[in-house]
Amino acid sequence: MTTTRRAETTWQGGLTDGKGTVELVSSHVGTFDVTWASRAEQPDGRTSPEELIAAAHSSCFSMALSAGLGKAGHPPDRLDTSAEVDFVPGTGITQIRLTVRGSVPGMSADDFVAAAEGAKANCPVSKALTGVEILLNASLT
Repeated sequence: MTTTRRAETTWQGGLTDGKGTVELVSSHVGTFDVTWASRAEQPDGRTSPEELIAAAHSSCFSMALSAGLGKAGHPPDRLDTSAEVDFVPGTGITQIRLTVRGSVPGMSADDFVAAAEGAKANCPVSKALTGVEILLNASLT
């Protein structure tokens, strides 16, 4: 079954002097301010496309890793994942760094890293971002 999620952005003004709002329509969890400055300089309480990509990637990766670990007979007690997305004005998104720390009873560090690499390669957001270098740092806690 296909699921579709929706977000909407309203933008007013030019690129550098304008401002916008991003509404997470499907989940109804909120509306967030966005500006060029929040993307290319400091957030100052606003979000950016790259921060939203980081949120999508870290959550998708965590779900994929949890599923893979469960299928291997090692469901995790906890996974803490962060994603950092680098943006260079005039170039675009240049790199994504995933960091995951896991508490997985009965699993070796090498097996955890291998499972994390599999999740990185197969999570749908990673697949959608194949034009960007994605680095992974995975370890057990």
